[in-house]
Amino acid sequence: MSTLTIASDPQDAAAAEAVEAHHTQLAGELAGRVAMLIAAADADPAVADGVRAGLVDFCDRDLLPHAAAEEETLYPVAHDLPTARLLIDGMLAEHRRLTALVDALRTTGSAVRAATDSRALQVLFEEHLEKENTLVLPLLAGAPDISLAGLLAGMHDLLGHGHEHGDAGEAATPGGGCGGACGCGGADEAEVPELDVRDVPHSLRHATVFGAIAAVPSGRAMILVAPHDPLPLLGQIEDRHPGAFAVDYLQRGPEAWRLLLTHR
Repeated sequence: MSTLTIASDPQDAAAAEAVEAHHTQLAGELAGRVAMLIAAADADPAVADGVRAGLVDFCDRDLLPHAAAEEETLYPVAHDLPTARLLIDGMLAEHRRLTALVDALRTTGSAVRAATDSRALQVLFEEHLEKENTLVLPLLAGAPDISLAGLLAGMHDLLGHGHEHGDAGEAATPGGGCGGACGCGGADEAEVPELDVRDVPHSLRHATVFGAIAAVPSGRAMILVAPHDPLPLLGQIEDRHPGAFAVDYLQRGPEAWRLLLTHR
């Protein structure tokens, strides 16, 4: 989702990059939660209901407040630009559609319908963020009489809450769990949902896994398929959820690493 933004000053460029980074985190976490809901709806509708509730909570806590913050800060200013008026009207309409999909998820009693609505939510949200990154932010950052950095000052719902974004490059090792040595997953692999991130864009990969593991209830597990040994990711999972996940390597390359992550 990273784009090249021509800004009127370095502060505006940095502000645009911060918003794009938060977009990446939101899109990745949503994708991971949706993947787990679709898998659960197919295998275990009872588990799917809990995953659905967690997805709705994520939307209420992060996704919808982000949209509301945009409507409060960015959209009114952008709407005053003659070249952006119709664009912002369309973006506001998409916010209403996102809210309607979340409300549908909130009230449905069908696991299959929840999976369908969640996938529609994911597709619409990703398309919406692409327009924000490539159209709205560049227009605001490039306008000499608009301070994007000033508009975003203190707006945590737009800039994130201090979570890590994307694939971190720092070396790390898991601070807890078994680290794959003890084979303690203890789950029937045939019943465990699988998340294959090999085709997930690099910038979204870690956030997607974070969203997926957040949807794994205690006593359940997921299989992670990665293109390499994900030691930095395991370290970040341990930082976020100390001691909560046991890790068992099912396959160690050469084309794929498969790990069983069991929520204790």
